[in-house]
Amino acid sequence: MSLLVKGGTVIGPTGAQKADVLVDGEKIVALFDPEYRQEVTADEVIDASGKYVIPGGIDAHTHMELPFGGTAASDTFDTGTRAAAWGGTTTIIDFAVQRTGEVVQDGLAAWHAKADGNCHIDYAFHMILGGVDDESLKAMDSLVGEGITSFKLFMAYPGVFYSDDGQILRAMQTARENGAMIMMHAENGIAIDVLVQQALARGETDPIYHGITRPAALETEATSRAITLAEVAQDCPLYIVHLSASGALEAVAAARNDGRNVFAETCPQYLYLTLEDQLGAPGFEGAKWVCSTPLRSKHEHHARDLWKGLKTNDLAVVSTDHCPFCFKDQKELGRGDFSKIPNGIGGVEHRVDLVYQGVVDGQLSLERWVETIATTPARMFGLYPQKGIVAPGSDADLVIYDPNGTTRIGVETHHMNMDYSAYEGVEIAGRVGTVISRGEVIVADGNYHGRKGRGRYLKRGLSSYLL
Repeated sequence: MSLLVKGGTVIGPTGAQKADVLVDGEKIVALFDPEYRQEVTADEVIDASGKYVIPGGIDAHTHMELPFGGTAASDTFDTGTRAAAWGGTTTIIDFAVQRTGEVVQDGLAAWHAKADGNCHIDYAFHMILGGVDDESLKAMDSLVGEGITSFKLFMAYPGVFYSDDGQILRAMQTARENGAMIMMHAENGIAIDVLVQQALARGETDPIYHGITRPAALETEATSRAITLAEVAQDCPLYIVHLSASGALEAVAAARNDGRNVFAETCPQYLYLTLEDQLGAPGFEGAKWVCSTPLRSKHEHHARDLWKGLKTNDLAVVSTDHCPFCFKDQKELGRGDFSKIPNGIGGVEHRVDLVYQGVVDGQLSLERWVETIATTPARMFGLYPQKGIVAPGSDADLVIYDPNGTTRIGVETHHMNMDYSAYEGVEIAGRVGTVISRGEVIVADGNYHGRKGRGRYLKRGLSSYLL
């Protein structure tokens, strides 16, 4: 089947152009000047007049079905990828998990089993290393050959995923040799655990103390330490996940100014939500916004600096860290003890819209919007140019975005498997209209046309950005 998207403005990292997009099967085969006189025919024609045509979004940080804190993330690969499609995301990169004492390949196989036959959109995996030892280091080399080219380590969560500095250094040295990216959850988990126990001993049990006991200074310290360890590992590629603190951003910017292989992402929650207004909501309501790194204070300049970092490319990507838990029976596990609240916010459906609101508000250009949600994630994680660009030869993953539409976010309208919305009542001055995945229209006219199992697993190459 062929498809022609006519009359739209194609947005890419190099600019905006009026162009018609011709799709044949699963691939984009041509972009035409709309004034091109020769008749172009297709089996299906979509009118995109007055709208933007952008590459399908790539969410490079999701956690479908992740076991955590005695429960598991409420979105399955079925429900989570369907919700992503509704929101204009056509590829996710999820995290397979290896815990201490487990075989890395067994963890990867478990995640393949969860996802296989259940995804509505294309998907890939990063690998969490919860136990760095000789065997897991060997597994890193093996997995790079299988298209798993990024490995996540944790400076947080002692006793669960935590790696000490020696383990981190060994993994970084291995990554430097095989070209993989080390992704880092950068918080000083040892110090945080002390602060948590001290707060609980004082009777400080409300959700807001989740944020208070994870201060920005401990994110900054861990980020700086990770950058130092990467330098010792001969400039190992390092990607800081869910960066939320100004000081951590300063450390990343300084490393980048030195020409280092250091990159970082942020998430919409750190751009829009705050410690006081969400985590500090009355009673136990703040549990809805418990995530790590935590929401930061509105009385400091973290959010302002993050928007600036997106402008300057010191923050390269906006991902979601989508890890949803329902309020009832899941977040409620932490009543009376904030440390037992499952960590995570759901947002895979809203990322494209929330970052577009930054364009409306004058924070980002249209080109940076597309870069942060699609092009850069593809380049960062070895999917470009198959994904992340509207260009001949690329997969026909397209979103027709209506800048004159509006989107009101809420639990009554979202498609994620959650009983609340972290962005309840937020109104976006734009709307995802039509979503096309590998040439197939899966969202159009307010209706869903996709299906479970059509998503394909993607083997990834190395990052395009490595020096």
